[in-house]
Amino acid sequence: MAKAKAKAKVETTGATHSHNFQAEVAKLLHLMVHSVYSDRDVFLRELISNAADALDKLRYEAIANPDLMTGDGELAITITPDKAAKTLTVADTGIGMSEAELIDNLGTIAKSGTQAFMEQAKTAKNDVHLIGQFGVGFYSSFMVAHKVEVISRKAGGEEAFIWASDGSGTFTVDPAPKETAPQRGTSIILHLKEDALDFLEDWKIEEVVRAYSDHIAHPIRLTVADQTTRQINEASAIWTRAKSDITPEQYKEFFGHITGAYAEPALTLHYRAEGRHEYTVLLFVPGEKPFDLYDPERRGRQKLYVRRVFITNDAELLPPYLRFVRGVIDSEDMPLNISREMLQHNPQVAAIRKAVTNKVLAELKKCFEAEPEKAAKIWDAFGPVIKEGLYEDMERRDQLFEIVRFNTTKRENVTLKQYVADLKTNQTAIYYLTAEDAAKAKASPQLEGFRARGIEVLLLTDAVDSFWVRMALGFDGKPFKSVTQGAADLDLIPLEQEAPGNDADEGATATLIAVVKQTLGDSVADVRKSSRLTDSPVCLVASDQALDRTLEKLLARQGTTDVKVSAPILEINAGHALIKALAENARKHGASPALGEASGLLLDLARVMDGERVADPVKFAGAVGALMQKTFGAS
Repeated sequence: MAKAKAKAKVETTGATHSHNFQAEVAKLLHLMVHSVYSDRDVFLRELISNAADALDKLRYEAIANPDLMTGDGELAITITPDKAAKTLTVADTGIGMSEAELIDNLGTIAKSGTQAFMEQAKTAKNDVHLIGQFGVGFYSSFMVAHKVEVISRKAGGEEAFIWASDGSGTFTVDPAPKETAPQRGTSIILHLKEDALDFLEDWKIEEVVRAYSDHIAHPIRLTVADQTTRQINEASAIWTRAKSDITPEQYKEFFGHITGAYAEPALTLHYRAEGRHEYTVLLFVPGEKPFDLYDPERRGRQKLYVRRVFITNDAELLPPYLRFVRGVIDSEDMPLNISREMLQHNPQVAAIRKAVTNKVLAELKKCFEAEPEKAAKIWDAFGPVIKEGLYEDMERRDQLFEIVRFNTTKRENVTLKQYVADLKTNQTAIYYLTAEDAAKAKASPQLEGFRARGIEVLLLTDAVDSFWVRMALGFDGKPFKSVTQGAADLDLIPLEQEAPGNDADEGATATLIAVVKQTLGDSVADVRKSSRLTDSPVCLVASDQALDRTLEKLLARQGTTDVKVSAPILEINAGHALIKALAENARKHGASPALGEASGLLLDLARVMDGERVADPVKFAGAVGALMQKTFGAS
């Protein structure tokens, strides 16, 4: 059921306790009731999935407290159509809910999940596949029902309660009549709309169960006309079956069951490990981003079972940078009573985590080498997340470098191995540029000297890039070097075409540099002649000892460290016509007021080209306006 975030408002009217839905749920119900979905089968899929989760939770709780299984001993799901009453009942003998849990679980929902679902639904043309993905499955009942009743007794509880709503904004919770109350578990009774009566037909129910829920590891029984029941699903855990016995459609169904995303998985990994530890793995790499990919907690979403007994939904059996991988790991020799605290420190869990992580990385590498189209799809969705491992997982950094793809000044989706194979003669480093986006990166003036020499530069535009590239020692013996930091050291690599402007007056240039440096003072750390510029007059760079400028600005914006944006180095292009003219003026007139104004304009120009704000926009605008007036002869 949906997660609780806040208590619903309660109103008492006589013997009936009426509650208002949380505002987000009210909006969601309106969408469910009034939108026309092309495939409403999703409601039954979601109710069965919720029932299966309730059965799993009971089986786990009963390990420590066997008395919870008292009463309806068998763990099963029963679907009962009643054509006369026009009702469809989905019942389970699972963990059940108390009165408070009925109010919290069915009256409120995780706010972020609801809002994300609503936003997606607006743009996805009522895509029902979103319903499970965002954890709002129970509410899909109102697509087919004008009234929903939920009768539930918590395992071990003495009293059962009935929740009821017509989806209009309120619901009631009251003690359930003894004659209708289950001994344990939950019964959901749907009073079907006239246009949904086909869900009372046996063939329709069986069709939906076969399509979406055949893999459920608990028996799903259908009550037929003579009130007998028959099982309509296979009821075996899919991961325990041989790969040769499982079709791609069945893998897809199971992927949809555990993720709520009913698109095709991009990659399926199914194997059994034997040896010191025995366990079965069935993992999927999704074909698209899950909505919680950038959840700040960065929690894993792998389900842990021990001998087919469900333990937890988020065992974190993979590192955070592989949190997009979803699926099941089923151990044969782990203790059944393992707790979440034990999971954090259990050496057997650590061994499984290490082995499975290496296996996932190996499968990604194999996929990336053999299937470039699929690799591009995976990388587009999860590349920034995978690169978190370059910062966090030093042990596997070399493995990750075989997977990681880069866009460069020359091509896209390049590996470091491909980059190093194409190094220019005398090139001793892997050059990179960090920027906020690809457009800014490609427009950076700092790239000019590298382009002129045919040197390929990695364009790093994800926030994590600024962190891992400082931690990485290099690749294949070549260090990483920022094109915006320190001296460019390009003199040993010849220009592909001789650049104009090599007739610059060295003495005049030196005089200009001295004047500009004196004028700008503490606004810059230094002023120097550039070997990285060919077309632009100026650019800003950081010193070798300072942080990369993109990282420095990122940390300063966050305000969580003592890092402040330091004064940059201003580099000037001695061969540029503007710089030549200024240098000649400096040679003739020295530090004149006009040259002082020009010095400030050069710094502001460099800031604008670097995507920064100028220090004094009004002064900058005035200076540019005055220059235009003079140029065009305005009085």
